[in-house]
Amino acid sequence: MRTDVTFTSAGITLAGHLYTPDTAAGAPLAAVVVGHPGSGVKEQTAGAYAQQLAGAGFAALAFDAAYQGESGGSPRGVEDPAQRVEDFKAAVSYLTTRPDIDSERIGALGICASGGYVIPAAATDHRIRAVATVSAVDLGLNFRVGPDGTQDPAVLQNLLDAAAAARTTEAASEPIAMMPLRTTQEEARAGGRYAYEGWEYYSTDRGRHPRQADAFTFSSIDKIVTFDAFHAIDLIAPRPLLMVAGNEAATAWMSEAAVKKADEPKELHWVAGASHLDLYDRYVPQVALKLASFFAETLSARAEAERV
Repeated sequence: MRTDVTFTSAGITLAGHLYTPDTAAGAPLAAVVVGHPGSGVKEQTAGAYAQQLAGAGFAALAFDAAYQGESGGSPRGVEDPAQRVEDFKAAVSYLTTRPDIDSERIGALGICASGGYVIPAAATDHRIRAVATVSAVDLGLNFRVGPDGTQDPAVLQNLLDAAAAARTTEAASEPIAMMPLRTTQEEARAGGRYAYEGWEYYSTDRGRHPRQADAFTFSSIDKIVTFDAFHAIDLIAPRPLLMVAGNEAATAWMSEAAVKKADEPKELHWVAGASHLDLYDRYVPQVALKLASFFAETLSARAEAERV
């Protein structure tokens, strides 16, 4: 069952879909907050995972980030890591107000960029009792060195030039400059598998949604490039961490590096034959089984008692 909900994050109204099991529960439910990829919306892969988790007996809240989707915030298309981290915490706060949710059994799942945002959110918010990521990306690192770590340093400098110019034009009350996120099919194909699958998911019927963000404000860039998603990952312990990645994903090295920095209990789960974008849709049932097992174990009443 899906319920449309709203809650506030740093004064901005966020829109969410709260998925719950079709069969009424006799007691408050364990819950999982689910964050979407950068530029995505709750109706895409975040909603797909939330529905699977609800089918496994959890309440699952997929929500649109501030400035995007059906959530509030102006100008549209801002991607601010600090706000995205706050959005996770605000979603947890909302769940604690609901009598049908067990506030002592709330976990969080981040996908792609939100797999980076969920780490600092959980590191500093002890209400998040278990953390999972799917195809995790540190968006700051992604902008600095590229998804596979081989980006020409000149690319970042050019982006920062554009960000600086955008701030100057905004100060003069000129139209807000936007950085396009989509390419043509030909450009995407020339960029390799990761770029092509990104085009295919966001630009075709495979995954496209009318409310997805097709551009970020250029002034988002200097917020993004200094973000370090995993620097405090060790603070999650002794709460459990699960990171899921496709072994053919261009971004898989980020999950590997993050898990090495984390303290126990932790697990890196590989999906054989899967790319980064494959885990958005093609492997959702398979990955959701792993996530449901992880959250069932870590958010159980017994697990909570052992961590107290």
